[in-house]
Amino acid sequence: MTNENYSIAHIAVAVPELQSALQNIEKVLGLKAGGPIEEVADQKVKLQFVDIGGVRFEFLEPTSTDSPISKFIDKRGGGIHHVAIRVKDIDAKLAELKAKGVALIDEKARIGAEGCKIAFLHPKACGGILVELVQE
Repeated sequence: MTNENYSIAHIAVAVPELQSALQNIEKVLGLKAGGPIEEVADQKVKLQFVDIGGVRFEFLEPTSTDSPISKFIDKRGGGIHHVAIRVKDIDAKLAELKAKGVALIDEKARIGAEGCKIAFLHPKACGGILVELVQE
């Protein structure tokens, strides 16, 4: 598959408190969040997107102490959590990656923010980067 078949869906940033982070990015850079705050209950996060020059940043706040985002913040502090890559057919891509022996966190897609189908690759699959596949 060539690079033209992929695009950046978003870059996710883990934050301890969403409103504070959004107020800070507006104060420092003049950037405003777009759309409503969304909660994804099965991922134990609430989130909001900020568009920066055509690239969306997804700010994630944990809603539970056992949330993966909460654990990330406890271990590393806030910051870039993952890069989300848009794919056309997530089920076919997951099957292809599994057949290649690529380490997957999710072998089957699930529903994420904005109703998109998502799945995560294990960080060891991409040189330490947590990658989320997204099908809109």
